[in-house]
Amino acid sequence: AHAEQAPYHIIIFGASGFTGQFVVEEVARTSAEGPRGAVRWALAGRSRAKLDKVLEQASEALGRPQLKSEVDIIVADVGEPDSLAAMCKQGVIVLNCVGPYRFYGEAVVKACVENGAHCIDICGEPQFLEGMQLNYHSQAADKGVYIVGSCGFDSIPADLGVLYTRDQFKGTLTAVESFLTASTGPEGGCIHDGTWQSAIYGFADSGKLRSLRKKFDHKPLPVVGAKIKRRCAYDEIQQYSVPFMGADPSVVKRTQRFLAEEHNKTPVQYGAYAGIGGITSVIKLLFAGMMFWFLVKFSFGRNLLIKFPEFFSFGFFSKEGPTRKQLEGSSFRFAFFGEGYTEGQDPSQGKPNAKIRTLVQGPEPGYVATPIAMVQAAITMLNEPNSLPKKGGVYTPGAAFANTTIIDRLNNHGIQFSVLEVS
Repeated sequence: AHAEQAPYHIIIFGASGFTGQFVVEEVARTSAEGPRGAVRWALAGRSRAKLDKVLEQASEALGRPQLKSEVDIIVADVGEPDSLAAMCKQGVIVLNCVGPYRFYGEAVVKACVENGAHCIDICGEPQFLEGMQLNYHSQAADKGVYIVGSCGFDSIPADLGVLYTRDQFKGTLTAVESFLTASTGPEGGCIHDGTWQSAIYGFADSGKLRSLRKKFDHKPLPVVGAKIKRRCAYDEIQQYSVPFMGADPSVVKRTQRFLAEEHNKTPVQYGAYAGIGGITSVIKLLFAGMMFWFLVKFSFGRNLLIKFPEFFSFGFFSKEGPTRKQLEGSSFRFAFFGEGYTEGQDPSQGKPNAKIRTLVQGPEPGYVATPIAMVQAAITMLNEPNSLPKKGGVYTPGAAFANTTIIDRLNNHGIQFSVLEVS
């Protein structure tokens, strides 16, 4: 009901942050895709002056001077619950771009649940994502509110990539391994400091994640088909790859659990790997990794890591973030290698007898693909409310959007899903 009265379809919270400004541009580009051809939207954050500036920059970048008169500004601060409540009352969906989420995310989820706004974030921190599910799922369900985390590069390509692979497979898909490779153009590339900080706190706290998972009291998901093993591979993608450290495995597993428990689907086992290039990259990564593991355990080490991101990550993370030129030259490729059993074969007997290879590819992950994914998640939610899960709750992208046309929408916006081969 809230949807009809709310003045705005979309409120971008944290619009003046590094990622937020790219989300603003993406909403401006796609506003005609909303219900009845128009998204009503607003920017929100702590500083009206900064938000004004972001709107000005966006209207210049897109050549749309009218943006400044079309888009409203809401002043809201994570530290002031009343301002968050007032913000949530005005929107159908809040796009939350304020991280690290472990520090600033919960207040927004709480305000959304209490005031009837859906919430989409681009968090890649499993501890936050799973904590929100544990603490807010039933309350959100009662209110008919959808809280969908990890709707950026973490973890839409992986989560929906696994579902896409399963949908394209004839028979029962039982396992998928993904290999991520990212490439940069002549200008190189880097990632903004905020993501680096999230990683530091995530590693420092990995014990808490284990105890959080115990509280769900989940029954183990059944393993169907041959069990997949972790490996260190120099194979499928012709470069060295290592087990992927991000949120993807956590998100995919939650989606598979939801689809198994709610829809009786066969859970797909998932292994995530990232290609790291040739042997020099391997040595660099090992060295940076050992430094990181050592320093992240102590508060003085964490302070050093936070203070000098470029030094400790070989320039991979920086306080300035990437330039527009760097963004234009960068892209990602996710290759999915799936296996399973053709129709009529029994997955509990013998080895998988069929394979499938799919690809999800797209533009620069952090600041081009992430806003596209986040905004398409919102557009999907606005246009296809009846295809979402029956009840509100805290969901992964795969659980929320399994029955929607989000993959077609992403395909139209440069995040492309395709089948390479079936054998």
